[in-house]
Amino acid sequence: MKIKSLFISAQEKNAGTLFVSMGMMEILKRNLHRVAFFRPIIYSKDIRDGDISFILQRYDLDMPYEDTYGFDIEYVESMIATNRTKELINQLITKFKKLENEYDFVLCEGIRRSFLTSTISYDLNLKIAQNFGSFYINIINAQNATVQDVYEDILIENSNIISEGATHFATVVNRLDDKKYDELAKRLKNYSLTTYLFKELEELNMPTIEDVMDALDVTVVMMGKEDHTRVIKQVKVAALTLDNFLEHIEKDDLIIVPADRSDIILGLLGALYSSSYPNISGIIFPYNMTVHPNMKNLMVGLDSFSVPVLSVPTDTYQTARSLVKVQSRLRVSSERKIALALGLFNENVNIAEIEKMVTSQNQSSVMTPMMFEYKLFDMAHSNKKKIVLPESSDERILRAAEIVLRRGVADIILLGNEDELRENYMRLGLDLSDATIIDHCNSELMKEFVDAFYELRKLKGLAYEGAEDAMIHINYFATMMVHLGYADGMVSGAIHSTGDTIRPALQIIKTLPDISIVSSVFFMCLKTKVLVYGDCAINQDPDADSLAQIAISSANTAKAFGIEPKVAMLSYSTGESGTGVDVDKVREATQIVKQRESNLLVEGPIQYDAAINKKVAQTKLPNSKVAGEANVFIFPDLNTGNNTYKAVQRSSEAIAIGPILQGLNKPINDLSRGCLVSDIVNTIAITAIQAGCIK
Repeated sequence: MKIKSLFISAQEKNAGTLFVSMGMMEILKRNLHRVAFFRPIIYSKDIRDGDISFILQRYDLDMPYEDTYGFDIEYVESMIATNRTKELINQLITKFKKLENEYDFVLCEGIRRSFLTSTISYDLNLKIAQNFGSFYINIINAQNATVQDVYEDILIENSNIISEGATHFATVVNRLDDKKYDELAKRLKNYSLTTYLFKELEELNMPTIEDVMDALDVTVVMMGKEDHTRVIKQVKVAALTLDNFLEHIEKDDLIIVPADRSDIILGLLGALYSSSYPNISGIIFPYNMTVHPNMKNLMVGLDSFSVPVLSVPTDTYQTARSLVKVQSRLRVSSERKIALALGLFNENVNIAEIEKMVTSQNQSSVMTPMMFEYKLFDMAHSNKKKIVLPESSDERILRAAEIVLRRGVADIILLGNEDELRENYMRLGLDLSDATIIDHCNSELMKEFVDAFYELRKLKGLAYEGAEDAMIHINYFATMMVHLGYADGMVSGAIHSTGDTIRPALQIIKTLPDISIVSSVFFMCLKTKVLVYGDCAINQDPDADSLAQIAISSANTAKAFGIEPKVAMLSYSTGESGTGVDVDKVREATQIVKQRESNLLVEGPIQYDAAINKKVAQTKLPNSKVAGEANVFIFPDLNTGNNTYKAVQRSSEAIAIGPILQGLNKPINDLSRGCLVSDIVNTIAITAIQAGCIK
């Protein structure tokens, strides 16, 4: 049966409806181009719905807000009270069917029954889903229930769904502690109903600094760029002397302290830089007090000071009362929480089975940048690899590593002094406890690596002392980790040059058989397709043989990422129409590719317009299997390739992911020194995928 829509429903508060909607939307958006989100009932049409806003913004859905909901509670209850329920359902069906006809898939999210009056004797969400013809996902909040209660709820809910004539897709049981999880898993072992169990993750329910800023009348005294994402475990009032208060500091505390208590403030700053005390999440001043100018100068002048300092107009007592009432919200800007939530979802849900059910008859030939990015994460997660990051002193690397770990994209090795690294990431409010940390200068691996490098390079004239000096360089050490199998891949370049990244790889890892050069590609993510451009970053003026190798490597890279390659060998002329040294080089390279890879679809020399535009192709090369449909573009030299990729990137708002290195025996990838955290995350995912493809 073809599935065109899913309906997600939870009866209780804080059951995790948005969490499940987000997880399902991730699956849908990496497979389908046009996905709609619809809430049949919202709380009020005068208040913008939080879940709708989140989904629209995070997944960049191409639909106006007005199309994402049916009616508000006031209208729904007036219709039911006047016995016009059938008319209400028909109105909702009309709105829903409009979306179903216009989009590949519709993900629906119901409203909690607790928002409706007790006079309604049936589950309205279920009735709506049944009339939509949507498959139904029900969510059970297990936080305050016994295992027996949850087990019975699963059976009762399934029975209700069947009795209403709806089709049950899955039951989600959320917020289980470890003991309940194990007991319920045993009970459901032989149960035929699809049930997904999720353990409670405490951090997902903790408010952040941003939640505090939204809930209270806050003035920012000091705030770092990423400080809004810090979570708050507890609120503490600094009412004791410093000597006594220090022993009560706990990790991720938000401390309320009057701004004139310089002794407490100095103590908190000292604790921040001390390995003997945990790191707090922030400081908040009551009465809108301002800290003494000398104290502020001290804080501003501290190296890497990143704890947010806020002030509020209320007194200490009222501030404390207000803070404990602040609710945790999942926001588009909450990348750390989103990564944690998606990691939890992916670990506990049968992604492949869901994809098969919801996309088997809805396959899309379109590949958007978002679809490609989600596909990267899914591919890396399904075959998790270990990636070493030598540049752990860079804050961007640490933030990217946390996202990768939380999403389950890859296992991470960080190189650096363990105490300093841990102190650094904790000061930033990050959790990298799942990363492996290796102090390369004092590692037990050092002698093995020096010996191995010496054996590799002694015939080149390298002395043993030279091998020792080389391994002190962090990129050489990291590359040797990959070479000897301690890591599956390496990502560097945020603070090192391209030469510092590639040189060790060429000396240690070397190139694949039949490939003598390292080259690169960019994934050019256009609005509805992903193209592969090579080589736009490394080889300045490759000869015909080198150009052929670049083409073969680029085709293999495309295959590794699910793109069936059709290779265009670009030139200023098409077919036999032009002559000259440059076009002859491309013509010769094309013949070499055809001889070495007889099954590869390749065309050259060919102009860019004939390679990508079907109408032009019909005129210039009407019988070509590549012309007009090329997706791998090989440029004749670095000048042409680098300028073209940047021109396409800037003029068409394409997303360029790369450069991705290719041709090496094991994956090493280079970052731009101006890279963003998201660039690093994508490159780690790509490196992990490459590691899974290289035999």
